[in-house]
Amino acid sequence: MEKLPKIGIPIIFTLIVLIILISKSAVTIGSGEAGVLYKTFGGGVVTDEPPLGEGFHLVMPWNKVHVYEVRQQEVMEKMNVLSSNGLDIKLEASVWFQPDFANLGKLHQEKSEMYKERVLLPAIRSAARSVVGRYTPEQLYSSKRDAIQQEIFEETKNYVEDQYIQLNEVLVRDVTLPPTIKDAIERKLKQEQESLEYEFRLVTAQKEAEKQIIEAQGKADANRILSASLTDKILQDKGIEATMLLAESPNSKVVVIGSGKDGLPLILGNQ
Repeated sequence: MEKLPKIGIPIIFTLIVLIILISKSAVTIGSGEAGVLYKTFGGGVVTDEPPLGEGFHLVMPWNKVHVYEVRQQEVMEKMNVLSSNGLDIKLEASVWFQPDFANLGKLHQEKSEMYKERVLLPAIRSAARSVVGRYTPEQLYSSKRDAIQQEIFEETKNYVEDQYIQLNEVLVRDVTLPPTIKDAIERKLKQEQESLEYEFRLVTAQKEAEKQIIEAQGKADANRILSASLTDKILQDKGIEATMLLAESPNSKVVVIGSGKDGLPLILGNQ
């Protein structure tokens, strides 16, 4: 009975050590995350193997696992840039990105967890300054917004594509011009719109006048052709037909007196 405590102490000590080792060795990778393994005695960051995926993993207790979010992320950036004529423009952009999963080890080894601050944000700022510097404030304010957004995306992608970062989209959310410049552009755009509306009214009026001239000319030509085709014989026949229709109408009272110069009777009637 006296030997039992002496045997139990090593067992308890061993169990405690095992529990500590297991707790240090157990790593759980959450949803949308991946782990980069660092081998303390095995060459440092593992770059020639896929990163640890979601779920439970056991690693040696002297090694470390650095967890990264690998799903799409968003970062907002506000910056001051210069237009082509040197005016200060405030630009607000949103960047959609995610780390390159297959090269997550290299990203950690070369850029660390601060890759957004060290690579992505400097790249978007440089691209924005380069692109905006090619446009005037008026272009930035109105017609070139989509083109500017696409150009910033392309230039940023060129910066980061070999930095183990996957760039998905760049959205230009807002472009703020100096108030005086903005007011001047709005006045100019309003004047241009009014000028276009005036030109449209002139064109419409001109087309309407041409239409009326064509209609009048058509009526004149029709009357001239009709007058040329009418003869005394045709007029006499038409008169006879009209007289017969009046005589047959049950709703008409007809009085026939004498005859006209063409031999037709003179008809007086009412309804």
